[in-house]
Amino acid sequence: MPQVALNGVFYKKFTEDASKFRSEDHACIRRTVEQLLASQTTADKPGMLLGKIQSGKTKTFLGVVALAFDNDVDVAVVFTKGTKALSKQTVSRIRHDFASFVQQDMLQVFDIMEVPGSLTGYELNQKLVFVAKKQPDNLNRLRTLLETKYPELSKRRVLLIDDEADYASIGFKRTKEEGIEINRTTGQINDLRELLTRSVFLQVTATPYALYLQPEDIEIKGIEFRPVRPAFTELVPVHPDYIGSDYYFEQGAAPRTVAASLFEPVTRDELDILRKPDRRRFKMEECLDSAAVTVLRSAICNFIVGGCIRRLQDGAQGRPPRKFSFLFHTESQKAAHAHQEEIVRTFNDSLRDAAAKRPERLRELFEEAYEDLRVSIEIKKHLLPAREQVIAESIRALTDDWLMITKVNSENQIAELLDDDGQLKLRTPLNLFIGGQILDRGVTIANLIGFFYGRRPNVFQQDTVLQHSRMFGFRPQEDLTITRFYTEPAIYQAIRRMHESDVALRESIATDPRRPVVFIQRDPSGRIVACSPNKILVSKTTTLRPFKRILPVGFQCDYKVRTAPMVAKIDAAVSAHRAPEAPLEPFLIPLALAEELLDLIEPTLISEPEYEFEWNAARAALAYMSTSSGNLNQRGSVWCLVREDRNASRLIGGPRQAFFDSPDTSQREGVIARERAIDIPMLMLFRQNGAEEKGWRGTPFYWPVIVAPEKVKTAIFALETMA
Repeated sequence: MPQVALNGVFYKKFTEDASKFRSEDHACIRRTVEQLLASQTTADKPGMLLGKIQSGKTKTFLGVVALAFDNDVDVAVVFTKGTKALSKQTVSRIRHDFASFVQQDMLQVFDIMEVPGSLTGYELNQKLVFVAKKQPDNLNRLRTLLETKYPELSKRRVLLIDDEADYASIGFKRTKEEGIEINRTTGQINDLRELLTRSVFLQVTATPYALYLQPEDIEIKGIEFRPVRPAFTELVPVHPDYIGSDYYFEQGAAPRTVAASLFEPVTRDELDILRKPDRRRFKMEECLDSAAVTVLRSAICNFIVGGCIRRLQDGAQGRPPRKFSFLFHTESQKAAHAHQEEIVRTFNDSLRDAAAKRPERLRELFEEAYEDLRVSIEIKKHLLPAREQVIAESIRALTDDWLMITKVNSENQIAELLDDDGQLKLRTPLNLFIGGQILDRGVTIANLIGFFYGRRPNVFQQDTVLQHSRMFGFRPQEDLTITRFYTEPAIYQAIRRMHESDVALRESIATDPRRPVVFIQRDPSGRIVACSPNKILVSKTTTLRPFKRILPVGFQCDYKVRTAPMVAKIDAAVSAHRAPEAPLEPFLIPLALAEELLDLIEPTLISEPEYEFEWNAARAALAYMSTSSGNLNQRGSVWCLVREDRNASRLIGGPRQAFFDSPDTSQREGVIARERAIDIPMLMLFRQNGAEEKGWRGTPFYWPVIVAPEKVKTAIFALETMA
């Protein structure tokens, strides 16, 4: 591996801010450039720089550019997602970060569509950066520039960087008209690489699933498809202040934490109201009182009150009050965006009118928002402005027209709304954006404290849905206390499963990039078999990792007449297998009995529509973990732990009620599972008394929890696959 020069003028100056570039960042950048210069990287075997969404990937790959410029690279080409907004944002960012070199005539940065008619020899002898959208016209312009206008550039060493690499980068796609077809841009990028005498290729992404969910080989319309496999993978270091999916979907499960206040469930009925007008269900003029838009009303009031709290905190601490943002992303259709804009504007007008005509109702709404936000602020012991001060400031926000509502659903609109840094411009203290896919990948929305999300595709594509998560990034703790994420529970659970798959994939890459996660499914005969990963439906998966818990949540027990007989059978089975002298100790049972117990429990627990539990996936995952155990003496067995006389509540959380999801505790049952579930899984059975005062139907029932063993091989289990 060649040693790269670390004291060159570009890299030394670019990384001089020690608070921005830590030792981990320097090591990642150095390893990436060393491997790029030593490897044969191509469009179908690129280097991979794998980061997290809004976690500093751009900073890192620009560090790679700077170090490459000091090590025999003269030209860098950055391919961006095919939007004007992202292209402008990328050009602005590069010019800003390399400003001192641009000013000293050491570097030129161009959007490929805006390169001057002729470049002088003086300019061509500088380091050059070209930004090109992954679109045919941009790529054709780039090829003409390198092949025809300035052929001498094609003989220099060129670094090709594919930013936000995904399906648009890897070779094939599905279309309604043509079925599976080769991506045109893939061929153009590969042709461009072959034109260059000396080039290296680096992909940068936070969602690498397209690379791993590919068939090994396929022929499409007579053309052999070559799957993209990274020549090497480097993980972008994550700063301790980064807030990502683990905060939303793991820390959020712990009670009495700020993260536990993030998720606000929205019913499907309320999301449907935002899709199109229907006065039978919702009349806009009744928005301040209608039960049909309870969460939407709370979201808007929380945003106003939360933004005012943060501005008052800034003022009290001698900082200039900042501006804040809220994002609506529930539909892709422009008609729905217009309808949502009308609803939100009606809310704003109605709240403003209420300041004069219905002050009691306005005060009630703002007090509810204050109480909601107060809980999470007090957990962190941050300054909490007095209730009267906050309400007065919130009313001022309405009367002084602080709330700006902007619909963004076209390239031209978003281009007009970007600031000099390529981020969405915050023009007023409170900015509410309504849009669809144009606000997705790469577009930065500063100071986001509210996210109302409702996109529910037929198939959740992991690369796409995770990129909708604009709430990830570097967030002050003060902002997190007032941040809320509003979505349907089923969508929340789907994204949570994606988070689990994401963690599993990253852990696998970090351990051994050449050994990706195992993909498995249950075949028609019930066997667990390997699954072609490109066929996985992400919304129907279970990720298996050491000590992962699998359990139903969000259900009601059935009535006694149907539940009692099942409970009696489970009682008998348990009594027949556990030791009478040690009823609290775990005991081994055959896998077949464990599956039978789950069969008995399933009809006794009735899931709410948004919380449907995949019983088939649970049974299949249990079977996989038991039968694939490396301990031959325990293979085909399951540990069983039974606890009786439990009195869990169905709902918890006072006014912010949520379904209870922890019949087990990490301090007690969790410790036992970690001691025993080493080679095979554990099935915990919690016999609940089911009292009516706890929200149940007055009959005992069993609540199961499956715990994966410590030595389970990380796997993504698919309940269903695509045809």
